[in-house]
Amino acid sequence: MKVVITHNSPDLDAITSAWLIKRFFPGWEDAVVRFVPAGERIGKTIEITSRQVIEKINGDEVIHVDTGLGPLDHHQIKDENVSAASLTWEFVKTQNSSLGIQNSKKIKDKIEAIGRIVKVVVDIDHFREVFWKDATSDYHEFSLIGILDGLKLEKPDQDGFYVDFVIQCLDALLHQFENRIWAEREIKENGKKFKTRFGEGIGFETINDTVIKLSQKMGYVIVVRKDPRKGYVRIKALPALESQKEEIDLRLAYEKLKKIDPDATWFLHISGKMLLNGSVKNPKMRVTKLPLSDIIKVLEGI
Repeated sequence: MKVVITHNSPDLDAITSAWLIKRFFPGWEDAVVRFVPAGERIGKTIEITSRQVIEKINGDEVIHVDTGLGPLDHHQIKDENVSAASLTWEFVKTQNSSLGIQNSKKIKDKIEAIGRIVKVVVDIDHFREVFWKDATSDYHEFSLIGILDGLKLEKPDQDGFYVDFVIQCLDALLHQFENRIWAEREIKENGKKFKTRFGEGIGFETINDTVIKLSQKMGYVIVVRKDPRKGYVRIKALPALESQKEEIDLRLAYEKLKKIDPDATWFLHISGKMLLNGSVKNPKMRVTKLPLSDIIKVLEGI
């Protein structure tokens, strides 16, 4: 049997380490996770200098992470850029030949995505989240560390449950990070920038919907995305801010687009900040025949 050992009441660093082994160390997909008091291990005491990651203990193959003084336990290292997750990731990369296919864009994106996840985990493990922007704001409680802390209050002493839950979250986060990296590339390489009286906008023909929110976070006041497969169009404007001289309203764009393409179904949100044509939420909407360039011209003129 293959066994991953970590400490009781596992934190995000410990669970991320287990996730990296179970998801990316070939042959360890079905490894079980077991727990010991923090700092302890199963099996005989080892020298701190030992670099043996996999041990044979009572007939099992065992890896200790974030505990036990082995090579994947960072508590004897003063470097605040290192944690169990970063040590585990470096180890796993050397063991997984598929991660070495550097000519694959998909693999490159996955490696970057995992690296960025691990970097956040390292920051959290060294308590650097106290320096995050608006660190006392309520929205931080919606983060994975906030949820994990809440689970430990709701379901005390259920270490296996914490691991299973957070591993599912990390699976989802990996997809989201890969999508974000793809969106960053779309914005940099394929975004069509345009001017409006409210500020700079950007348009895309892509199936990646993440470009909308990410572009808004980057400061684009209007973002339009056309799905090249289904033809759906989403247009979003920045929410109102007190500092804005003039609030953005897409009503004029709505009226112009309805006039130019009356056969299409256009939906304007009551806020005036979102304009849709076609949606997975409403497949009955009739898709516009207008190209992205024509839609951008309308937005430039509002």
